[in-house]
Amino acid sequence: MDLVAAAAKTFSDSPALVTGKEILSFHDLEATTTRIAHTLSQHGIRKGDVVALCMSNNPELLLLLLALLKTEAVSAPLNYRFPAPRLQALLPRLNPSLLIGPETLTGTLSFPAKLTPEEILAEIDTEIPLPRQFNTSTTQQFNNSTPQHLNTPLSIIHTSSSTGNPKAALHSFGNHYYSALGANENLPFGPGDCWLLSLPLFHIGGYALLIRSLLGGGALAVAEAGTPIRDALHDFQLSHLSLVPTQLYRMLHDDETLKKLQRLKAVLLGGSAVEPALLTEASAAGLPVYLTYGSTEMSSQIATTPGPTSTITAGKVLPYRKLAIGSGNEILFKGPCLFQGYLSGKGPVLDTDASGWYHTGDTGILSPDGELQVTGRMDNMFISGGENIHPEEIERALCSLTGILRAIVVPASDPEYGMRPKAYIETAENAPNDQKIIDTLSREIGKIKTPVAITRIDAWSLLPGTEKIDREYYKGLDNRST
Repeated sequence: MDLVAAAAKTFSDSPALVTGKEILSFHDLEATTTRIAHTLSQHGIRKGDVVALCMSNNPELLLLLLALLKTEAVSAPLNYRFPAPRLQALLPRLNPSLLIGPETLTGTLSFPAKLTPEEILAEIDTEIPLPRQFNTSTTQQFNNSTPQHLNTPLSIIHTSSSTGNPKAALHSFGNHYYSALGANENLPFGPGDCWLLSLPLFHIGGYALLIRSLLGGGALAVAEAGTPIRDALHDFQLSHLSLVPTQLYRMLHDDETLKKLQRLKAVLLGGSAVEPALLTEASAAGLPVYLTYGSTEMSSQIATTPGPTSTITAGKVLPYRKLAIGSGNEILFKGPCLFQGYLSGKGPVLDTDASGWYHTGDTGILSPDGELQVTGRMDNMFISGGENIHPEEIERALCSLTGILRAIVVPASDPEYGMRPKAYIETAENAPNDQKIIDTLSREIGKIKTPVAITRIDAWSLLPGTEKIDREYYKGLDNRST
């Protein structure tokens, strides 16, 4: 199941890893990660061991993750942007055999077995013969007919969380393998292509690109830590890019960056709701935007448009996934990409219904031809005067108005109705005034759904380590102000 060795055999001298300093071919990648895997084994890392990594996106992290793939250890990349106490709280549940990270990030963490990336790389000696299990000529190749290979635990990726500890999702080799196969069938990523690793490797969208590269033969570009995406677009010859809506919005208003985006094969846009005005602007600018809907639990993408789109849709369900719409329009899914469960004291726990469907808490509708539209979250809904209020419906209505760029709607306490919607909006200069917004929404979606208060803001509070707006923050802000 050594995908790195298989990629080296298939793609050989094609670029695999592109940095500001060098280009590694798949053959180079195989040689380097084999040495790192041997070094890790010398430190006692064996199949099934959990190794936590606390690092920003850089070539060293990518090489370490691929080396761990060779050892069949379980990679657990952490959100290095978390404060030390929060990172410390994650370690007992992971129970790792080793913690890898620079001293600046791990120095204050209490853990008995720690190494820095520099210490590991310094031990690599290309003159020392490798033991048999790390000799590429004898490495067992992956056979997708072997169930034990498919079920081998491969990674622990934490979900986004605004409060408390994020959930630790365990994925198998098969989960990542079939996720990558289906994604590559829809949006090919092959030799000659180059995808900027713009999403953090501690998120499922970032980690999934490693497997897509090994199966498809495309190269990953890794910029220096802290490099803005707009600068990376100028530094690398890219063909593909993954973005969340907040990032794309910023880039559309930079003429030089926009020219670079127009030359790409694909801009994969997901991670949160996409405002119609943003997609309209991107489409008018000639950007090849593919919309996608995915989740950590389903090993990244679930549905993606088959080509660039100017219409708000999540596209069609990708191969190796099954999706259904359940009670309350809840989105359900299952299939070989479905994760193994959340870590708990008793091992991974996977909560599915009697038919094996995983209940997402997201809501959506399927068109007659199988197009998915995600409409919101069940846990965002609140009741106002006896009526169910879905904030996302109000947000879409707000963003359909000229000059309103983004919106978040939260419940505000009300003595008569129990709860009423309150809106936070980001606007351009041509946005209507508050009274005009209220009058328009009252006509279009009804008075009960029209926000009782509107607050204009210049900068959003985001979830740590993401570009997602922190909805819980605005709920709490409202509670503190009422």
